[in-house]
Amino acid sequence: MNKYDKLKKQIKEMGPVLVAYSGGVDSTLLLKAAKDVHNDKALAVIAHSATYSNEELQAAISICEQIGVKYQVIKTNEFEDKHFVCNPEDRCYYCKKELFSRLSEIAKEKEIDYIVDGSNYDDRSDFRPGGIAKEEFGVRSPLSELKFNKQEIREISKKLGLPTWDKPSDACLASRVPYGTPLTIEILSMVEEAERYLRSLGFKQLRVRHHNTVARIEVDELSLPNLMHDEIRDEIYSQFKKIGYTYVSLDLKGYRTGSMNETHLPG
Repeated sequence: MNKYDKLKKQIKEMGPVLVAYSGGVDSTLLLKAAKDVHNDKALAVIAHSATYSNEELQAAISICEQIGVKYQVIKTNEFEDKHFVCNPEDRCYYCKKELFSRLSEIAKEKEIDYIVDGSNYDDRSDFRPGGIAKEEFGVRSPLSELKFNKQEIREISKKLGLPTWDKPSDACLASRVPYGTPLTIEILSMVEEAERYLRSLGFKQLRVRHHNTVARIEVDELSLPNLMHDEIRDEIYSQFKKIGYTYVSLDLKGYRTGSMNETHLPG
């Protein structure tokens, strides 16, 4: 039995599931398996708030429609939680608590026993306080439980013809802001606009880290030389100034997931 068959077997044993769906490569594979097993009884719930871009929202909706799965869009209100807004080191806990509390209400209403998310086996190496909220609400992570790593998920997704198989990794916009810097919708809007502009120039795997008046750009190593061309560099600087940044810097180490968490990890 291959790994995808094992995933479907586990989801079948769980019964109809509610998938916390983000539109990323991991949750899309999970959603596809739920659809294959439970057909119309599978449900994707997409959370929308200032922490995720409108582009990501529309992409998630489009993929649900392509797969042919039922979906529901909800608005989460993490900005009403002062703990989240203060942006402590366990910020992710408060965000996930808001999300999973809403999903639990929907699951109860629709008599669905399990909420599942797309966390994979590689995610264990990052600092993820949101995992505590998962435990509190009994959220399952089948991909992690079956030890799916990111590369396997991409390979299986490609074989299945899923449009997300080569989609760059993403995370909520709040992850671009250093812990301790209070979160505002204005800050997240600046980050969203800056990242949208870089994508319009052809950069794919990227982050814009917000350090008050400084924007720190991360792109994959192969793209680093492209940012150093005078014309592109001047265009980016000019556009970021319009967005509201005084200084624009390039991170020489390049893109890596969870760089804001590096002070929490060994080495």
